[in-house]
This record gives sequence, C-alpha cells and structure tokens, in this order.
Amino acid sequence: MGLTKNQYLTYARLPKWLLPSGWPMEGMAPALATIHIFEGKVHSVVPSVQDDSGTNLSGGLVLPGLVEAHAHLDKTFTIHRLGELQPGLLNAIQAMKSDQKNWSYEDLFDRAEQALEQAYRNGVVFLRTHVDWVSENTPLAWDVFGDLAKKWQSRVRLQRVALIPLGLLENKAWSRQIANIIRLSDDSQMGGFIHSSNFTYIGIKNLIEAASDEALILDLHIDEELIDEPQGLPALLDILDGQSFHSRIVCGHVCALSSVDESVALTLLGRVAKHPITLVTLPGTNLLLQDARTGRTPRNRGLTLVNEAMQRNIPTMVATDNVQDAFCHLGEYDPVKALQLGVYSGHLQHAFDVWSQSICRFDWLNSATDKNFSLVGKEADFVIFDTKNVSSWPSNIARLVMRKGQFITNTSIFHSRFDTHFNDQNKEVNDER
Repeated sequence: MGLTKNQYLTYARLPKWLLPSGWPMEGMAPALATIHIFEGKVHSVVPSVQDDSGTNLSGGLVLPGLVEAHAHLDKTFTIHRLGELQPGLLNAIQAMKSDQKNWSYEDLFDRAEQALEQAYRNGVVFLRTHVDWVSENTPLAWDVFGDLAKKWQSRVRLQRVALIPLGLLENKAWSRQIANIIRLSDDSQMGGFIHSSNFTYIGIKNLIEAASDEALILDLHIDEELIDEPQGLPALLDILDGQSFHSRIVCGHVCALSSVDESVALTLLGRVAKHPITLVTLPGTNLLLQDARTGRTPRNRGLTLVNEAMQRNIPTMVATDNVQDAFCHLGEYDPVKALQLGVYSGHLQHAFDVWSQSICRFDWLNSATDKNFSLVGKEADFVIFDTKNVSSWPSNIARLVMRKGQFITNTSIFHSRFDTHFNDQNKEVNDER
C-alpha cells in the first residue's frame, strides 16, 4: 500500500524540548501541535487551530522514533542456558565467556533478530550494539550483525561498536589494525572496556589515538563499578585535555561518579562538560549488578550523576543495555521502560518534557549535536502514547508506532481515545517487509 501524499496528526502533545523557541503556551503546558506529513516526511509542525482536520490525537503524548543507545546483541536472550549465576559484574563477564561456545552464526543471528523485532515494535529506529572483540581477529558477531544490519536497514538502523579490553589495546599495532577494520565496516564505531580490573593508561591512549586517526566515534564502558578512586574517567580527561578529539566520545555507565566524594565527582563533570562527551546511564543493569551480594539488600545503586550532568549541559542518555543474559536476567528492548527505571532510581523530574530526549536524541551519539533539533525534514517516525497526562508518563506505556507516515501497530485499541478514527490506510498493520 502506498503512502498518502498528505497527512495530518492534529492536537499532538509534543515535549517542550522538541518545540521551537516562541512556541505558544496554554496555561502551564505548550500548545498542542499539528504535524503535517508529506510523502512520509515531516513537512511542518505548527500549533493546532480549531478547524484543523486530520487524525485528531486529542492531546495524546507524541515522541519521535526512539533510540536504543547501548545494547549487547551478542549476549542477549541467553539466560535460559547459563545456570546458577553469582552476583556482580565480573561474575557476569565470566558467565558470558562460558556461553561463547554456543555463539554460532545462526545462534547470534536469531537472538539478535529477536531483539530487533522487539525494539521495532516498541518504536525504536536506531539501536547501537556493542560487540565483544577480544583478539586482533574480527569476531564472528561483528560479521553476523553486519549482515543483520543490511536486512533490517529499512526498519531499524543497527550500528556496531567494538568492545575491546584495554589489555589488547596496549599493543599499538593491534589497536591500529582493529581501528582500520572498523573504519572499513559499514556504520561502525570503536569502543573499549575500561575498568580497574584491566586498567592500563597506555591502552586508553592507544584507543583514543587510533579512533582519532580513523575519525571514529568512541563509545566506552568506563568505571562500571563502585570505587573510591576511579581511574578511567580521570585518565580519559587527562588525555583529552592535552589533545584535540574532533569526534564524539560516549561514556557508558560511569557508576563510580556515584561512589566518589561529591566534590571529586562534580569536578570531573565540570571537566567532562568541556569536551564532546555524552554520558549514557543503564539503570536496569546497574541496579542489578552494582553493590550486589547474595542475600543482602544493595545500599548503593550505582546510577551515574545524571541530574548533575544535565545541569551542566552534558548530553545524557538512558538505555536498556543487557536483556535476559548474565548481566540482566530480565527486561526487553524498550527505551521507555529503561527511562521509567531511571525516573524512579534517579529522581528525574519532568520526564516527558525534559528527559524524553534521553531516549530520542540520536544526534547526541554523533560527532556534533544539533542545538536546534527539529522534526521538519525528518522521516515521519513517531510513537504515540495512550495518555494525555504527562504525569502518567512513562508509567503509561501503551503506544502506537508510526513509520514514514504509516502505523505499524494495530490502531483499534486507540479508537476510543481519539476524537476521530484513523483512516483506512492507518488501520492496516504494515510491518514494512
């Protein structure tokens, strides 16, 4: 079925961060919006007026397509074959190493595709997966996910990041060799695992230099532990203070910011704000792995200082991380649920109007952020929630998903919510296959 040339979503409640300056207010809330879609792309976004015609959302909450900023598709959906697990990050790493004997092409492809199916139905348009890269040789999962990315390119953009231990990066030749392979791979970036158990300054330096020389984005697991004197972030900042890095560096986890002295943590965040760094917090996995001991309630939850980072204009994202594996034995690929955990555990205020950008801003993972982020000109990919109440979100997560102006989910559950029914085209469930 072809696209309707002109479509209108009227009376949509968009978050404040997505609206241009000068947008009118109605009481304490922004005026509802009419989104004009032309040939599957957003043509304009303007305040709704009384005689607007189209699909009336009656104030339903609307977000652009969702971003899953940090995942591990090579590990996903393996919990059923891992047996009894010991608590904590390092024990989870060992459990996953023992499972790698099962990682055939078919096993990796099928589990990862199950994850993409789930993410797609939940409204995800972009998913970045880390891939364990433990030797100078390209891992099987890297090639598998390259094939999967091609199959899924019209539905979910799948991007790969090489997750390399620092010990391997101590060899400068290997770090350059790996960076060159990544540069020649489609839609791929470089990353590393930086932890006190494997810390080496020269490894970090080689990692940064190799990524910089190949013009790659860096996406790091860094200080994923509760420790009084973190090594990773200070070392990273020391190196960046002495040289230019023109791409973006994404720092995932950074749990140690929650356990160091507050003055130290805030000083580090002040330094972070001077560089092209994005923080990504993973509340589900961190809540399960940090301060974890059998039979004992955790005291320190390990969430990085997200509120303080946002206050310093540091791009800060929330993501799912692991799903049903040794690191997180439950969950699904749904950034909204990840943000819900973040709201509870991080005391995030104004979830819809402010923090929803943490699961939508793909540009925060790019080399340059978009200071005037706009829907206009972008594909009409939207998630429409079954609520008009910002105070109920993200606890109210029933939703419709639209791709390029067409709904891919069944709209019948929403007919009683909206003033006008969806047109015949939008009643069809289109899986874009």
